Amino acid sequence: MKNCGGYSVGLLGIALFFGCLLCVMGMAADAPPVQATPLGLPPVPFPEANPQTPEKIALGEKLFNEVRFSSTGVISCATCHLAAKAFTDSPLSVSEGINKLTGTRNAPTVVNSAYMKLLFWDGRSPTLEDQALHPFVNPVEMGLPDHEPILKIVRSDPEYVKAFKAVFGKDGEGITMNEVTMAIASFERTQISGDSPFDRWYFAGEKDAMTEAQQRGFDLFVNKGRCVSCHLVEQTQALFTDNRFHNVGVGINAIQKDVPDLAGAFLAAEATMAEVDVQVLTDKRTSELGRFAVTRGMDELGSFKTPTLRNVAATAPYMHDGSLKTLKDVIVHYNNGGVTNATDPVNDFLSGGIRPLNLTDQEVEDLVAFMDALTSPAFSIATPRQTASNK
Repeated sequence: MKNCGGYSVGLLGIALFFGCLLCVMGMAADAPPVQATPLGLPPVPFPEANPQTPEKIALGEKLFNEVRFSSTGVISCATCHLAAKAFTDSPLSVSEGINKLTGTRNAPTVVNSAYMKLLFWDGRSPTLEDQALHPFVNPVEMGLPDHEPILKIVRSDPEYVKAFKAVFGKDGEGITMNEVTMAIASFERTQISGDSPFDRWYFAGEKDAMTEAQQRGFDLFVNKGRCVSCHLVEQTQALFTDNRFHNVGVGINAIQKDVPDLAGAFLAAEATMAEVDVQVLTDKRTSELGRFAVTRGMDELGSFKTPTLRNVAATAPYMHDGSLKTLKDVIVHYNNGGVTNATDPVNDFLSGGIRPLNLTDQEVEDLVAFMDALTSPAFSIATPRQTASNK
């Protein structure tokens, strides 16, 4: 194939040229689609067991929006992850499921979730495929007793029957939740977002892509504010997360007197992951145990996953419980050393390194301005401007 261009134009050359061309076309037809990587992001990791195809992605999008997969017939994955709201349910503090029932957690964005090593705020799911299983049967989310109603629909609905046969080569009882969640995860992995003003300024060298306030904010982000310690920016890419878990003084502050009893009772109960999934969304105090509910590690009490900051200006409110309404509130919380009100006591389980930052009012505003610069073009319309100054 490398020599196709080297043949002279003659009958033999033409024959060989078209032979090579047909070979290339055949290979391209069999290859999975290549997803363009936006500026500022690394290539999307795809599991070998679930390769991308356009047909699988389309099926996943249909499943993602399917309201019949809830007990009331009105809730879908998209209910809490709306594309128009950067795949969140902003401005809700915590998500609403069937019959307006509310859980304890703020809906994280699906955008760039392909890069997440663990899913849910406490990391109880190892993959997007596994994560997709749980909301269907959670009593305050989609409320199904089990997954059988979903399988009944996808095995009988003519459109789904045709799609699953085309994508997976399966029909009838050959279709399982494994195929359902693989398709949903494939769709979610296409929700990739970079190309923000920050990316153009930092990675592409466009000097005017960020305002002076945003540039000052980035300097604070890296230096005095030390935000980059958990929200990583690397030489050629920036996920703005370390994919780790930290106690930053949200939620657990209010129950720290009860933590020994709560943790002890939780350990004694020996809950399964399925039971944990229900407990953290139905019991506020259990929810505040954070990563501890998954690992049972005392050093992870009150710890939650570091969220990506990409498109963060479009996804208010913030933190795992949606308790901080604006980006300024978040920065003030960290400026206070991990407490929302400066006079509140710091909790005993606060992650190391969190301490008062001594930011001035102007520095707080500059950091907010920088956060706005992390918004990709697709979500800029949905972004409420939270900066006081862009000068």
